Amino acid sequence: MLKEFLHKRSVDVGKLAFKLMQVPIPVTFAGSGSSAELAEAIGDIEVKKLLIVTDEGLVQVGIVGKITDLLDAAGVPWALYTGVLPDPTYTEVNACIDTYRAQGCDSMLALGGGSPIDVAKVAAASVSNGKPAEELEGRFKLRKQMIPLFAIPTTAGTGSEVSAGAVVGEADSHKKKFLLDLKVVPLMIALDPDLMLGLPPAITAATGMDALTHAVESYLAKTASPESKRYAAISLRLIFKHLPVAVHDGKQIVARKGMLFAAYYAGLAFTRTSLGYVHAMAHAMGVKYGIPHGVANAAALPVVLDASRDDSIDQLAEMAEIIGIKTGTKESKADAFIAAVRALKADIGMEPTVPALLAADIPALAVEACAEVHMNYPVPTLLTQEEVEAGYRTLLSS
Repeated sequence: MLKEFLHKRSVDVGKLAFKLMQVPIPVTFAGSGSSAELAEAIGDIEVKKLLIVTDEGLVQVGIVGKITDLLDAAGVPWALYTGVLPDPTYTEVNACIDTYRAQGCDSMLALGGGSPIDVAKVAAASVSNGKPAEELEGRFKLRKQMIPLFAIPTTAGTGSEVSAGAVVGEADSHKKKFLLDLKVVPLMIALDPDLMLGLPPAITAATGMDALTHAVESYLAKTASPESKRYAAISLRLIFKHLPVAVHDGKQIVARKGMLFAAYYAGLAFTRTSLGYVHAMAHAMGVKYGIPHGVANAAALPVVLDASRDDSIDQLAEMAEIIGIKTGTKESKADAFIAAVRALKADIGMEPTVPALLAADIPALAVEACAEVHMNYPVPTLLTQEEVEAGYRTLLSS
């Protein structure tokens, strides 16, 4: 009873907070060539020196070179930090800060997926507030205005380019640490599908399922509002329409653009509601096994939908209608939506199980997932540890 009471209090506080918050939306340039528009806009601001925060992979495939050429044409001085790794930790954040200071920069451009964007957010928050990055974990700890922060996502999944949060890991344990503050929303972004045409199918699929998880968990959240549901609904329509095409024919520019907008709107949605058990279960698996976040989300999503079905019939039925399932009872529509999620996963080649998952690890994983949820997320159903363990067991390969 105490757990339920505390969770209800947390949800009530969350509802009030989300209602009162005025979440900023970045100035957004979108479509083919929008990176050039962003570069020109940065030039108009006349920054002293821009630090590009990215990873070595994007250097190798030539995307970083394309952006630096655009910045040169716009007269923007720049420096480069390419040390971001998947599932980044404070090690990369602090190295980014060192580069920023050594190069005499006054602004940052995050270029890449969620990892470079989150590293740039935390690093920018640290240099802006004059505090070590590790001390900024938590909610609304930033007291000073951020340095100019820009973002160009090169995957369509995290929505970090519009979200008010960032996730990095501890250097040793890789345990996820969260920073939540409206000040970390970038000032300007570009959604340029030209940069995604070479994205491999597996990454396209995994990041797309991350966006889907954001949209679904936001729609189901007890803190959902008409505004957040509107954003989530747009994302759902776009994902079911464009993700299979983007995976199977990655050169389709319309599908790539559709998925960029899907991730964008899902980011707008969950920033106004928070998330749920899918992300908590995925985070625990990611830390333990190094599983890509989108892959872990894809595995956990239908499992959590099954577990919370009875308390989410109305919302599941509404999401079914959003993706075109118009006939049947509410119960049948709810079941059809869950089936559609599984069918989408299969279509884009996502595994139904997690090969790395070990039965012996499940109790500890469930403890971590429940701890993340019970005081943080406005979930429709408060699951017991035993129920979360049962969910994990359905993901065992043998």
